[in-house]
Amino acid sequence: MANMLINQMGLPKSVANVFAARNIITAKEALSLTEFELMELLDVSMAQVTSAIARISEITCPPYQTVHSLMKQRVQTEHMGGHLSTQLKGLDQALCGGIPFGVLTELVGPAGIGKTQFCLKLALLASLPVACGGSNGHVIYIDVESKFSSTRMIEIGAKSFPEIFHTKGLAQEIGGRIHVLRPTSLSEFTESLQQIKISLLQNQVKLLIIDSMAALVAGEHVHGATRQHLLGWHISFIKSLAEFSRIPVVVTNQVRSQSHDEICQYSFQAHSREKTGGSYRT
Repeated sequence: MANMLINQMGLPKSVANVFAARNIITAKEALSLTEFELMELLDVSMAQVTSAIARISEITCPPYQTVHSLMKQRVQTEHMGGHLSTQLKGLDQALCGGIPFGVLTELVGPAGIGKTQFCLKLALLASLPVACGGSNGHVIYIDVESKFSSTRMIEIGAKSFPEIFHTKGLAQEIGGRIHVLRPTSLSEFTESLQQIKISLLQNQVKLLIIDSMAALVAGEHVHGATRQHLLGWHISFIKSLAEFSRIPVVVTNQVRSQSHDEICQYSFQAHSREKTGGSYRT
C-alpha cells in the first residue's frame, strides 16, 4: 500500500501534478515528509497539503478492525485454505481438519515422545496419491539432527497403507517425492532457504518439515535472548514461505530441562534413563 502511486489516488489534478513535478511519486514518499516540509517543497497552501495527506492516508492506511472480525477472517481463511489430514480422527477434529495450509505449525515435546515419527507420517501423507487421502506432492524434509530414517518410513507406510506399499514400484515412486536436506549449521541452513523457496514453486511441494528448529543453534554456543535473536529472522522467513506457497509448514522443537537431576515427568523418560545409566538426551 505504501508504494501506491499518488496520481492514482483521486487527488485534484493540479495537486497531483505538483507532487509529480517534485518527484514525489508514491504514498510512502509523501508520508515520509511533514506537512511543513511538503508545503515548502510543493509551494502550496497548508490547506492543500492537509487535504492531500488526508486523502493519501485514507487510501493507503488499512482501517481499524475488531478482534472479533480478525478471528472471523482467520477462521474463514483456514477453512478455505484447506488442511493436510493426519489420518488421526481425534486430532483432525481438534485441528478442524488437520495441519492447516499457509501457516506454520509447531510440534513441541520432550525427546522420545514421537515428534519425528509424526513428521515421517505427515511426509508420507503429503506424497500419497489423492485417492488414498494424500496430497500427491513433493515434500522437503529438513533433517537437522539426522533422525530421518527411510527404513522407519517404509515400516510406517507398509503398516498404515499396505495396499499401496505392496504395489510394485509405488513405494519407490513415493520415496522419490520426499527430498531430505541435512544442514550442519545455522549458516548452512540460511544459505539453503532461497533454494527452498525456488523448490516450493518448481517441484509442486505440498509440505515443508523442519526437524528440529532449536537444533540449528545447538552448536552455536548461545543461550537465552541471543538464541532467540538468531532464530527470529529464520522463523519470520519460514512463516512467509508458508503464506506465500499456501502449504503446511511443520516445525518441531524440544523441551529441555534445566538440570538432568530433575524428576522425570514422563514414564518413558524414566525408563530411558534407567537404560542409559541415569541420563537421557533432550
